[in-house]
Amino acid sequence: MSAAPSGAPSAAEVFAGRVAVVTGASSGIGAGLARQAAKLGMKVVLADIAADRLAAFAEELRAAGAEVESVVTDVADPGSVEALADTAYTRFGTVDLLVNNAGIMAMGYSWEIPAERWDAMLRVNIGGYVNGIRAFVPRMLERGERAWVVNVSSIGGLLPSPLMAPYSVTKFGTLALSESLHYEMLMKGAPIQVSVVTPGSVKSEIFKAARPGETAPPEIAAFNERLQTLADEHGLTPEEHAERVLDMVAEGKYWAIPQPEQLFPALQPRTDMILARENPRLPTG
Repeated sequence: MSAAPSGAPSAAEVFAGRVAVVTGASSGIGAGLARQAAKLGMKVVLADIAADRLAAFAEELRAAGAEVESVVTDVADPGSVEALADTAYTRFGTVDLLVNNAGIMAMGYSWEIPAERWDAMLRVNIGGYVNGIRAFVPRMLERGERAWVVNVSSIGGLLPSPLMAPYSVTKFGTLALSESLHYEMLMKGAPIQVSVVTPGSVKSEIFKAARPGETAPPEIAAFNERLQTLADEHGLTPEEHAERVLDMVAEGKYWAIPQPEQLFPALQPRTDMILARENPRLPTG
């Protein structure tokens, strides 16, 4: 585990004994965050729509000694997320850390992606986070004690990409939602810290799950394969990613940027392009 800055409490000191809720918890980034939360001594509520995978992961964490509750949850359904909150508070009495992570992917030309896929991504990737905030933040405010809301965006929330328009739209939206919530907590004087996570390449199946069909143009399949290869060969493991993220959240950081080496070299030219009002150019490399 990486050391906390001099004088700062470690993630274990901040989070041990507290309660975490993680959506999209059964695989990838979500599983890594849930596993790390348990490693830090947290009680963990796992939420995912994939019931079998969720149950298996919950058993894995219990076998390692964690206190775990699993709740099959459709984050796009406000009632389902309210039921998740009810279960979490009934089981553990409170929720200290909410991690909004559940998300889906679609790839293709923006005008060719079916309307229902666009709608699903907006309902899950944005609506799911809104539903999480609406279900948990009022209870956190009422309790009036220290709490954390962590929203998982992406470096794609700062660097829009061709062939991934729905993903870019929702991850940009996550940045706006998170920053608005941060300001609102400041206005309320609430002891609730908001953090936004911008993962780069992380070893997961997200691109394989979004692989286009055989009738898709070859450039889409090639782009998908390139992103999956980048994740496989150069990505952090979900556990490495989670350790970096929760260390930064424990330090009080709003921006939890676990891979600055992947983001900053592209972010500065993009910022310069905007300030100079230059037309965007297709990224290369």
